[in-house]
Amino acid sequence: MDIKNEMISMAKRAKRASKELAGLSTSAKNSILRNMARGLSKGKKGILKANERDVELAKKKGLSRALIDRLTLTPSRIENMTKSLREVASLPDPVGRIMKTTRRPNGLVIKKVRVPIGVIAMIYEARPNVTVEASALALKSGNAVILKGGSEAQSSNLAIVKILEETKGLPEDAIQLIKTTSRQAVRELLRLDDYIDLVIPRGGEGLIRTVRRESTIPVIAHAKGLCHIYVDRDADLNMAEEIVYNAKVQRPGVCNALETLLVHKSIARRFLPRMIERLEGAGVEVRGCPKTKRIAPGINEAREIDWQTEYLDLILSIKIVNSLKEALDHISRYGSNHSEAIITENKKAAERFLKEVDASAVFVNASTRLHDGGEFGLGAEIGISTQKLHARGPMGLEELTTYKYLVYGDGQVRE
Repeated sequence: MDIKNEMISMAKRAKRASKELAGLSTSAKNSILRNMARGLSKGKKGILKANERDVELAKKKGLSRALIDRLTLTPSRIENMTKSLREVASLPDPVGRIMKTTRRPNGLVIKKVRVPIGVIAMIYEARPNVTVEASALALKSGNAVILKGGSEAQSSNLAIVKILEETKGLPEDAIQLIKTTSRQAVRELLRLDDYIDLVIPRGGEGLIRTVRRESTIPVIAHAKGLCHIYVDRDADLNMAEEIVYNAKVQRPGVCNALETLLVHKSIARRFLPRMIERLEGAGVEVRGCPKTKRIAPGINEAREIDWQTEYLDLILSIKIVNSLKEALDHISRYGSNHSEAIITENKKAAERFLKEVDASAVFVNASTRLHDGGEFGLGAEIGISTQKLHARGPMGLEELTTYKYLVYGDGQVRE
């Protein structure tokens, strides 16, 4: 079978599976998810062995440190995957939830009810954990899912999906992995709007642009995570230091990591020397504006391209600003609508920041690294959307449903 017909066959099977999934009870879905968690725990050694092959090949190919970090699985990361499966099982089922009930003057009763979207295609790079999270969220929300992971994670994804597919009670073809590494498979998949209802790409800017350009299916995505923290003149500087360090260093290769630090001029000389010393001690390359370089002459100079760059690495740009307004203007110009934060004890400054910053998550006195489905209590996420329709921020169970109206009458006709 050629690639085009193979993708059509997959999509048709997913469409059939979506009908069965939509009718599963909550208890049945939860039982499947718990069985998946047990299966992953039992198959941990095989998954780690497969992942070692992927990581070794990625290093030979010279892939970036950030990509290799996203690709790498450890026993604790696999345990986190099983934990996310159990957490999704424990969450309320959105399917069938009545959002609103209206009784019209003519006696009609209209109920707005959540229903599955149908078939979701997930196209992603590197992260094998996305294979588990996407499968779990799709199942719980009653959707079939077609997975297309990156070639760099092929062995890992094959090992994981084999376990998931064999889970007791899972409808046939509810979870399918595209095994070919041919790019033609993605191009063919993106044209199957008769069978696939939604595409979610998760990866670099190039992947997102390609999917948006070529898809005839609705797409939900985020462009990039160019995240800022603004340390205000009224900030608790000890708190600011801990938050900035966490946001940059804890895991630099992810989309909610800090890329640009904005600091008010009145506290720059007190805050930046110690902050820069600590960051450099953790291996961070610091780049600064001319004012920052006067405080820390040993750092590299930040150029215009730096304010536009999502490093996904241990690199940080710092700019000293004259006011909250200047910080807001900088974020408005360079931000990616992902995650932005202010550190301040000034309530008015915090409220202004919250109101004026256009991002899917805006933080006060907290790390941007907290912008995550698990941290938000969603159990897991299928991605973080920086769009405004129909989902924004971490996409959990509710974001993988739509709704329909159920209309009850007793003979009403339109006059």
